[in-house]
Amino acid sequence: MRIGVAGIGLIGGSLAIQLRKTIKNVIILGYDSSELHLKQAFDSGLIDEVISKKDFTNLDVLLLAYPVKQITDQLTSVLDLICDKTLVIDFGSTKSRICRTVSSHPKRSQFLATHPIAGTEFSGPTAASESLFKGKVQIICESGKTESNLLKWALDWFKSIGMILKEMNPEEHDKHIAYVSHLSHISSFILGQTVLEKEKDESAIFAMAGSGFASTVRLAKSSPETWSSIFEENKDNILETLKHYLSNLEEFKTLLEKENYKKIYNLIEKTNSIKSVLKELKTK
Repeated sequence: MRIGVAGIGLIGGSLAIQLRKTIKNVIILGYDSSELHLKQAFDSGLIDEVISKKDFTNLDVLLLAYPVKQITDQLTSVLDLICDKTLVIDFGSTKSRICRTVSSHPKRSQFLATHPIAGTEFSGPTAASESLFKGKVQIICESGKTESNLLKWALDWFKSIGMILKEMNPEEHDKHIAYVSHLSHISSFILGQTVLEKEKDESAIFAMAGSGFASTVRLAKSSPETWSSIFEENKDNILETLKHYLSNLEEFKTLLEKENYKKIYNLIEKTNSIKSVLKELKTK
């Protein structure tokens, strides 16, 4: 099989590792706007060849793993380029605009929209990991619009690399992911910004930074290219989550100003229930 990976970063590089591991006689062809990423991917054996867009027509499968805004902007032209048997799978972090973009394309049945709930704060092909997808949820959107044989190949492959499949409506996906992923990244970015602006003596910051700060601000190391793209694509849902989040922050600020420590205690105690929710999710 000739499989293309467009976007050789954390996700694309990790997909390439799994392709090499699970598919016999696979030829992995890489496409990326970054010459450095392509060189790193080729030198490390993630890809066998570097290709250009015109070569998309000669692929059996094309995996789109570049920033989600680029996927939205380029997906129509990508489908125009492929042959009649090529399967295109996107791995973008938002789904609504992507699905709407290709809803009436003549080759819509050759496309599958997905989102792996997997990642780290690191980026680029050097961050690629063999274990990135094992035991992680793979969201599938509008699978009924994908040609059945192509869909079967994709689902079988996802299962073979240890992913847990879950079908979801694209609009619901984008609404929920804004809360559980996008908001946490924004919180981390703004916490990092606030601390750096307030504390000019960086040595003092790190001398006092415990595990709580480190785990909370970890996501602030994430790729600006990836996350500015996500925020643009899911703006409306993110604004709604921020409205709710800021309302809760204002409430907490008011409680502190009024020295209502009993209510602060109750708020923390109530929020502790998230432990049982997370524990239950792990067992599913």
